Amino acid sequence: MKKIAVVTDTNSGISQEEADRIGCVLIPMPFIIDGEEYFEGVNLTQEKFYEIQASGRRITTSQPNINNIVELWKELLKKYDEIVHIPMSSGLSQSCETATSFAKEFNGKVQVVNNRRVSISMRSSVVDALNMAKEGKDAKEIKQYLEETAADSSIYLLVDTLKYLKQGGRVTPAAAAIGTLLGIKPVLQIQGGKLDKLAKVRNVKSAKETMINALKNDLEGRFAHLVQNDAMRISVAHTCNENAAKEFAEELKREFPKIQFDFCDALALSIATHTGPNVLACGCYRIYK
Repeated sequence: MKKIAVVTDTNSGISQEEADRIGCVLIPMPFIIDGEEYFEGVNLTQEKFYEIQASGRRITTSQPNINNIVELWKELLKKYDEIVHIPMSSGLSQSCETATSFAKEFNGKVQVVNNRRVSISMRSSVVDALNMAKEGKDAKEIKQYLEETAADSSIYLLVDTLKYLKQGGRVTPAAAAIGTLLGIKPVLQIQGGKLDKLAKVRNVKSAKETMINALKNDLEGRFAHLVQNDAMRISVAHTCNENAAKEFAEELKREFPKIQFDFCDALALSIATHTGPNVLACGCYRIYK
């Protein structure tokens, strides 16, 4: 049986401690703050990130250095036969395309997965890859499965303020000003690797109802056959909003008692850069069975 290394980055929401526990290799994502480079989970903690963001200093995301990734692959291939590399969705970053291009130099030993996922659902893909590797699947088989099932997931997010979406160019300054004046909070969705608007609401209660209804539509519609096979999971994530996230998690457990709840955790900082604090997010996704 081939030894397979599974590599991902902190866009998955996986911390270094969790990576060590489950057995994947984790690349910390870089951020640029006042011209200085920081790395998620290394010299940029969740607490430090939100402190900097609240101060008004501009935070921008960056791709991992591809030369460092290639060197990592070379080192891993001294101990492993093949590598499955799972970066952020190609719809949200160029990291996947860049890694795919450089992986061609490794004669099939490095398989880059265009899984079209991020955060909650991306973490699930990493776990699926690890489980498939334990079963004896090779890197190419794992890549094929993850890409074929990439669309079997949804993420919904309540954003507390339009400020950071405006900074990132996701909404125009005029729309952000009007939305703030009217007290509008957007509910966003991530499906197929792209961030889109789902609805506009006035309060957290309405946002939760909107997200729950969206999950119901998914789980009773296009994912109904997966629910019947116990192949779907639900999770909650947040940005600097742990108590509200735990409360929301309990609501989802009551709302969907037949579907296993997976985890409640912080969102990746790459998402927080564009959404700011006090985000509530939920997601459903297929698991490998």
